[in-house]
Amino acid sequence: MRDLVEIGMGRTAMRGYDLDDVEIVPSRRTRSSKDVSLSWQIDAYRFDIPLVTHPTDAIVSPDTAVRVGELGGLGVLNAEGLWARHENAEEALLQVIRAAEQDEDPEAAIRMLQELHSAPIRNDLLTEAVKRIKNSGVTVAARVSPQHAEELTPTLLAAGVEVLMVQGTIVSAEHVVRDGEPLNLKRFIADLDVPVIAGGVGDYRTAIHLMRTGAAGVIVGFGQSRSATTTQTLGIGVPMATAIADAAAARRDYLDETGGRYVHVIADGGLSYSGDIAKAVACGADAVMLGEALTETAEAPAQGYYWTAAAAHPNLPRSEIAGFAGAGADLQTLLFGPSSDPYGTLNLFGALRRAMAKTGYSELKEFQKVGLMLCR
Repeated sequence: MRDLVEIGMGRTAMRGYDLDDVEIVPSRRTRSSKDVSLSWQIDAYRFDIPLVTHPTDAIVSPDTAVRVGELGGLGVLNAEGLWARHENAEEALLQVIRAAEQDEDPEAAIRMLQELHSAPIRNDLLTEAVKRIKNSGVTVAARVSPQHAEELTPTLLAAGVEVLMVQGTIVSAEHVVRDGEPLNLKRFIADLDVPVIAGGVGDYRTAIHLMRTGAAGVIVGFGQSRSATTTQTLGIGVPMATAIADAAAARRDYLDETGGRYVHVIADGGLSYSGDIAKAVACGADAVMLGEALTETAEAPAQGYYWTAAAAHPNLPRSEIAGFAGAGADLQTLLFGPSSDPYGTLNLFGALRRAMAKTGYSELKEFQKVGLMLCR
């Protein structure tokens, strides 16, 4: 039974827990980290590490997506971002960076990003960006919003996209509108020959409804980070430990309901350190979506600045453009080390491998059963 807390006379709230509220409990067994596999597979596509990049221009260019794929993860290009709107996306990014450096006007970068996103999406530029990834031989993934999914998907598929992500702040299987025709995810997914990852979600009910649309993966969360401002602007928050566990429960029930169809749970938010990645998998995630954690790599297009796709919303941006140190370790070192940093910001997946070894698990799906303890 879910813990309900009375917050006032006649009003209750569900208790939820963030990743900081739980700790992984060692088992009676340990093993060598050399015997641990971090591989996972969605549909026909296999990856060496459970990494999906957050689809923002700040960290994913076509070249970065290729490099992530070469290192065993899945780089996701934002099909509605600058590479789809401007012939010289690098110069457009530089305009955002220069605006972000104006200390006297902290909102200048957001206005610049909104202006750059007011340019129309060009199918030729989008096709060119996708083909740059496709020609490298890595798995090609792109993100579209629910509003533009039907419009952009034919172009993406023709260009070679192999995994499609339909992502918004909150995505549901049932979107009610007064005027116009909403995206029917069930019909939309049924008409495609590629796996679709959809989200974000924050609770069991929405997760299982999305699974019933035929989605191959469900995103939990909306990229909570230092940059995201969804809680401040909308009052909506996702306690990630609880949300991941709820989505994992929906996955289990849907598996029973369908007689064996497995839907992947991808955690997106609250993942600042390698220990957070381990906790997300321990709560039930199959993979993690990293954004801000990749900002300071030498390959990051925005040179140490980070924002989510919601920063460019024309009327209600839900992300600031935050600056980090920038140009630190390269991507390979960030993911696999070696590291001299003792706080879990480098060698992210080497740390996950070590956490699994220290608790006696050799496969990601096994590690989802590790013991957890509340610490707050």
